[in-house]
Amino acid sequence: MGEDFYDFFSDDYQYVKDLGLIKRAGSIILPANPIYAEVIIRTLTYGTQQRFLAEKPKADFPYYLKEGRIDVNYLLEDFQQFWRENSAIWIEEFDYKEAAPHLILQAFLQRVINGGGDIIREMAANTKRSDLCIMYEGEKYPIELKIWRGEKTITEGLEQIEEYMDIFNSKEGWLVIFNQNTEMSWDEKIYDRIKNG
Repeated sequence: MGEDFYDFFSDDYQYVKDLGLIKRAGSIILPANPIYAEVIIRTLTYGTQQRFLAEKPKADFPYYLKEGRIDVNYLLEDFQQFWRENSAIWIEEFDYKEAAPHLILQAFLQRVINGGGDIIREMAANTKRSDLCIMYEGEKYPIELKIWRGEKTITEGLEQIEEYMDIFNSKEGWLVIFNQNTEMSWDEKIYDRIKNG
């Protein structure tokens, strides 16, 4: 998640560090290289991806194609509905509850994209965010993931997705923010906005 980590004496930390899977940058823990980053995320989401195969059969790649392009808005609308209906159950499966929304979305995308595209993942250090870019037929679809931490989340997220769009030379980008406030209604937490320009 790119957040500060302080439990450097835990057995889990020592084990994956000794295997060379992670590295330390100050108080931040990062995958040791991009290949390990991909393997770690795929391992953490493998069970979720397998459940998607059984429980979400309509999440099939061609379902989200429109005129040869991925309809990311439609894809994320489906995920929003899935999240609304299932998040409480699925989050319980993860040891790292804070990271669960990001991991579940990545598993959802992996399940959909597996048949025809690629997902580039970048875990950004010390930004409490995760960047994804779906690649399909030469097109790039950047997605910024964040956890809601007040209004600044939107401002920072928009700046970050614009930077990410610039890196990939993309005219479109998506900012996905997970609000884990259990006192808010789903109608308050789930919505979409379009920002032009």
